Amino acid sequence: MSIEKETRSLFTDGLAVGIGIGLFSGIVSTIWAKKRSNQSADEVLDEVKLAFLKEGPIEGSWIQFQKQPFRKFAIRTEVYAGGISRIEDQTLVTYEFLADARTGTVLEVHRIPVEQNDSVLGF
Repeated sequence: MSIEKETRSLFTDGLAVGIGIGLFSGIVSTIWAKKRSNQSADEVLDEVKLAFLKEGPIEGSWIQFQKQPFRKFAIRTEVYAGGISRIEDQTLVTYEFLADARTGTVLEVHRIPVEQNDSVLGF
């Protein structure tokens, strides 16, 4: 009878270890995949719009769906370029931004009055 208990114990211990290893590797691979994946342009634009909406209404928004290479000093990444328009002091003002394609973090924002034809970021 002790051989049966010993065999059963080895089985349940091995099963517990297997489940633990499987669970751990699943969590690690999910975290790794999220870090490596890019956000869609729509997701990035939605995050930027939410940030601007905290300060007041917006009139319009846009984003380029094609990623662009970006370098600032030693940092290299891919970015989405976009813009938000809003009324400030009875004047339409556009904010152009560059956001990291992987994290959605806004890297640059420039305020551009509508009277100017050329954008600061060049897009």
